[in-house]
This record gives sequence, structure tokens and C-alpha cells, in this order.
Amino acid sequence: MPGLLRGVARTAAVAGTATAVSNRVSRRQAGRWAQQDVPRTGAPQQLSASPQDKIALLKELGELKAQGVLTYTEFEDQKRRILGE
Repeated sequence: MPGLLRGVARTAAVAGTATAVSNRVSRRQAGRWAQQDVPRTGAPQQLSASPQDKIALLKELGELKAQGVLTYTEFEDQKRRILGE
């Protein structure tokens, strides 16, 4: 019986790790695809949004950076775009 429990525990650990890695890769790829949809004109485009919307976007952007979906450079580019700098 202990061997069976050990096998079940190992399987659960492997499956949990695989799921976490897969989700992280999916989020990172979605962020990259979203960036490719942004026109590359050389200058960041300003979003026409209310200050509350911009704050919400900046918070979401910060969360994506914290999760590792965005690199520092991607984060800074999108932040400039949101703030219209």
C-alpha cells in the first residue's frame, strides 16, 4: 500500500508541475501575440482612455510583468503606450 500512495503522490506532483508550466507558457505566448497586434510605427501610440481605465491597465500590466509574461522592455514599452509618452 505505501508503494501505491507514493506512486499516486508522484503522479500528482508531476501533473501539477506540468499544468503550471503549461499555463505560464500559454500566458507568455498570449502576451507576445498581443504585442504583435500593436502597429509598429516607431512611436508609442497613446490610448484614449479615462484615468481610471489607464490605472486598471497599468495594474494589469504590472501583474503580467510579475507573472513573467512580459519582459522589462515589453513592460516599459506598453507602459509608455498607455501613458502616451
